[in-house]
Amino acid sequence: MYFVGIDIGSSATKAAAVDGTGAILATAVIPMGTGTKGSTTALNELYAKANLSPEDCGNMIATGYGRNNFKAASTQLSEIICHAKGVKKVLPSVHTIIDIGGQDSKAIRVSPRGTIEQFVMNDKCAAGTGRFLELMCRVVDIGIDEMGAVSAQAHQTLDISNTCAVFAESEVISRLSEGHDIPDIIAGVHASVSRRVAGLVMRVGLAPDVALTGGVAKNSGIVTALSHELKVPLLLPPEPQLTGALGAALFAQERYQKEHGDPL
Repeated sequence: MYFVGIDIGSSATKAAAVDGTGAILATAVIPMGTGTKGSTTALNELYAKANLSPEDCGNMIATGYGRNNFKAASTQLSEIICHAKGVKKVLPSVHTIIDIGGQDSKAIRVSPRGTIEQFVMNDKCAAGTGRFLELMCRVVDIGIDEMGAVSAQAHQTLDISNTCAVFAESEVISRLSEGHDIPDIIAGVHASVSRRVAGLVMRVGLAPDVALTGGVAKNSGIVTALSHELKVPLLLPPEPQLTGALGAALFAQERYQKEHGDPL
């Protein structure tokens, strides 16, 4: 018997399966967000990777932006508690979690036992999110997965002062028209996002160790800029996008065992 967590974000769907001991059996990340197609594709890939039969799934919990529209799960849980659960599984020393996703960013402070002590979200504005970075990439005509490598070539970090995505877009266009190099502009974009996210972290109170999760954690430029802004090193999970799904799977396992006993 195994247990599944599915994290349905705005731009990707993530799934994880664990056994009765909490060991990870398989994971899947599908670049399709809210909607049944991404969820179905993620689960099918998950089952195929570990040769799992859907009939042997003891429990499934959904989290993320689109969790309430996924009816196959027994329960829907907040991504806040699922991220905390998943991060503490792979990085037990962490007390502050920064999650930067496509649609929002979060700062979460957790106790040594993994319970939530404080959290704050930026979910009303694109600034400080993956969406903001996508908009800036479109202006300078590079791919989102190129940002880290491009910013590493910067000779200076240009000031991108506007946190509003619309005004920041105009500011980047102005920088281009002034003849500034794209790497210097992208370094400035990373610094702008990092300042915004660091403000969230200061509101919950920074407590080392600090982990960065979410798809944006794959951007080495953001990792460097945010570490510089916070003046602490950032720990990265083996797969930063999967911590929410992993946490949901662990909750699914624990809840089943609480109700039915050990399935092993």
